[in-house]
Amino acid sequence: MKLRVRSIGLVVALVLSASAVLVPKALAQNSPVDTARRKVKTRVVPDFPILAKQMNVTGKVKIEVTISPDGRVTSTKVVGGSPLLVGSALDAIKRWRFESATKESTEIIEFDFN
Repeated sequence: MKLRVRSIGLVVALVLSASAVLVPKALAQNSPVDTARRKVKTRVVPDFPILAKQMNVTGKVKIEVTISPDGRVTSTKVVGGSPLLVGSALDAIKRWRFESATKESTEIIEFDFN
């Protein structure tokens, strides 16, 4: 009887350890493979908003940008930053142009307002 309990325990341990090994491999396949950044051809510097200057607001604004294969910004999503600075950053990033590529890409662009 003791041998049977030990063998069942061993089987359960092997099954659990095998599943633990397989989980990270499955998660690793979902990570993005293409981490190369596209080069900027035309960069527009955002204006520092007057209200932000008057209120002494500084900081960083992060924007997620979707870039079409021809290098134009097709969509933007604010990831973080002061609402007083975001508008100026969005206006500038929409005028950026990137190098052409074979497919659409997404990048995070960070502006530092000092």
